[in-house]
Amino acid sequence: MNYTEVPPLGDRGLILVTGGLGFIGSHTVVELHNAGFEVVIIDNLSNSSIDVLKGIEKIIGVQPAFVQLDLRDKKSVQDFFKTHTDIQGVIHFAASKAVGESVENPLLYYENNINTLVYLLQELQLKEKANFIFSSSCTVYGQAEVMPITEDAPVQQPISPYGNTKKIGEEIVKDVAKISSINAILLRYFNPIGAHPSAEIGELPLGVPQNLVPFITQTGVGLRKELSVFGNDYPTPDGTAVRDYIHVVDLAKAHVVALQRLISGKNTEKVEVFNVGTGKGSSVLEVITAFETVSDEKLPYKIVERREGDITIAYANTDKANSVLGWSAQSTLEEALASAWKWERKIRG
Repeated sequence: MNYTEVPPLGDRGLILVTGGLGFIGSHTVVELHNAGFEVVIIDNLSNSSIDVLKGIEKIIGVQPAFVQLDLRDKKSVQDFFKTHTDIQGVIHFAASKAVGESVENPLLYYENNINTLVYLLQELQLKEKANFIFSSSCTVYGQAEVMPITEDAPVQQPISPYGNTKKIGEEIVKDVAKISSINAILLRYFNPIGAHPSAEIGELPLGVPQNLVPFITQTGVGLRKELSVFGNDYPTPDGTAVRDYIHVVDLAKAHVVALQRLISGKNTEKVEVFNVGTGKGSSVLEVITAFETVSDEKLPYKIVERREGDITIAYANTDKANSVLGWSAQSTLEEALASAWKWERKIRG
């Protein structure tokens, strides 16, 4: 079954999206609305803007419920669930996500990414039934030995604190699901890029971007002098690191399909794991070339030292998501980059 053909589920109930004003979260809120769900967003605005709520409203025509709350505050989490007793599912995005920053400030990442997960699960395990989607990452595979990476690939000792928080987070979800009514899906996604086709929401990092594509688009509009390419001596065809870049709208739709699977009771295990990517690897230089093609801009860049915590190559085997969830990525790298470029030009006026 294709994800665009999933039948209505009747009373869908309320879905909590933590970090719902972030990059992936905001696009998922839109797709949840399109699928008929009612959404409440939690975000502490530490790495997002309240303006994103206005962007979501322009796309879907209504403003979703929003609660500004720091999930690191255990009592605030408890109070939220006391006043929102009808939550049918939780999609948990709220987390710090930059590999490089996690190396420099590991305690921030352990506090923000682990404590918040624990406090949420403590409330969900009190429910008769709870559906939980965990925003995981391909970083749990470390530098996998075999490409493309399947869900059966060994989870390795991560090479960054960020990756370790995702590995530990997965273990926490599995342990809690064993002794509670929680059913969960762990989505291990690769590198989300792009923006909503309306250009009302997109990736808006605070400060210097930690991810490749916003650095590219900011350089393209002249906000950055030049793009830094971290290393050109990797054992890859052109010497630059290879990743699997997936359009954020495709990724958002995967979350909706996963949630529908849990609510419909179609999951075959208490905790299921799916890779979410395109199945195609692209090098940094290939991404730069593709951007230059869609933007008709020449991008200035320089080669700098490798960045600590980065791996050489990672791209997904998506057969399981394709066959079990009925989901597949629809957009090309060029289409994703074109949407990111449209978004960047809009926000810069």
